[in-house]
Amino acid sequence: MDLRKLKTLIDLVSDSNIAELEITEADGKVRIVKSGGAVMAAPAPMMMPAQAAPAMVPVAGSAPAAEAAAPPAPTGHIVKSPMVGTFYVSSTPGGKPLAEVGTVVKEGDAVCIIEAMKIMNEIEADKAGTITQVLAQNGQAVEFGQPLFVIE
Repeated sequence: MDLRKLKTLIDLVSDSNIAELEITEADGKVRIVKSGGAVMAAPAPMMMPAQAAPAMVPVAGSAPAAEAAAPPAPTGHIVKSPMVGTFYVSSTPGGKPLAEVGTVVKEGDAVCIIEAMKIMNEIEADKAGTITQVLAQNGQAVEFGQPLFVIE
């Protein structure tokens, strides 16, 4: 893609209310994302045709090593993200976390905030118990259905 065209697209995104722009052309694909006040542009990954993909062949003795490398699945009730957004542990920057490891929560207690489209959404515990794990980091982008907390 021509650099002048790319610069024009970046300027267009930064001067508008558009948060994200992805363009696909014959010679490639580019994705421009505006986060905060900064605009970032990166070539989007290109998919290889199915016949060109390398085949995965298991090696004898590699399965136990792969299983050992995977982290153990959390036990207990998992509170999942009901939306895509940014995860925050407190309602104000630098404030006291709503829930952390060891916090006893009742059903309906706010455990975190997820910011989506500039709206702060309180996420509530859907089960009473004690928080045993916090699975997301403050300021991290989270997906729909992503585990956030483990309650025992």
